[in-house]
This record gives sequence, C-alpha cells and structure tokens, in this order.
Amino acid sequence: MPSAFENLCGPGKPLKAEPPDAEEFAGLKRSGLARLKDAATPSLSLESRFDLGYNAAHALCFAALRWHGYRSGNRYIVFQLLPHTLGLGPEVWRVLSKCHELRNLGEYEGDLNIDERIVTDLLAACRIVATNVQDLALPGKP
Repeated sequence: MPSAFENLCGPGKPLKAEPPDAEEFAGLKRSGLARLKDAATPSLSLESRFDLGYNAAHALCFAALRWHGYRSGNRYIVFQLLPHTLGLGPEVWRVLSKCHELRNLGEYEGDLNIDERIVTDLLAACRIVATNVQDLALPGKP
C-alpha cells in the first residue's frame, strides 16, 4: 500500500521524491528556529510577529518533509502532511492551515485580518513543530 507521500507524487501532483540533504535540512531548521525566536518579541508589530511565526512554521514543516525525502511545490501541503511527517494532530495543523489562509489573504488581497489570539495560537503550534523537528537529524549533521 502506497504511503501518503507516494500518493502525492507524480505528474500534476504536489510532491516529488528527492533524497534528503543534510545542509538544506540544517539551514531550514536554523532559519525556522531563528524566526520563531524573533516572532516572540513583543515590541514588534502584530503583523511582523505573524509573518515571522508563519515563515518559521513553514521552514520547520518543510524541513520535516525534506527529512522524509520529499519536496513540495506547494506551500500549503507541508502543513497538511504534519500527521505523516511529525505525527502531529489537527490541533496543530489546523492552526497552521488557518494561518496559511490568512497569510494568502494578506499577500494577495491586502486583507491581513489578524489579532493577538491567532498570533498566540500560531506561535504555540510552531513551538510544537519545532520541538519535533529538533529531534530529527540527518547523517553528517547534529
């Protein structure tokens, strides 16, 4: 029986198999953790904290996908695959999915309608992802 990853690979599908790269994985992890730390800075605007938190979550989720040997051409899929990449449930991926929708409204329609609650939830979900990603390692990198 094909895995969730294999089902999403092929012509016209959002994933492609690609061997993990230790340097890329380490860079994504480092970037995600730095952005997550910065997103917690209360003196930054809410919009900046949201942007930093969203991009931290994306980098860390993408690192987890790359660890499994896949690359996505679709930003959203890295959040949808969290049950398969890190074993995380809907309490995490639904928050990140909602933030992806909010990010797109802000980026493409100029309507970034966020509040303190969504940023708090985003950072909490991102911290869970970060904890799980920090437990992953590829040969050649800690």
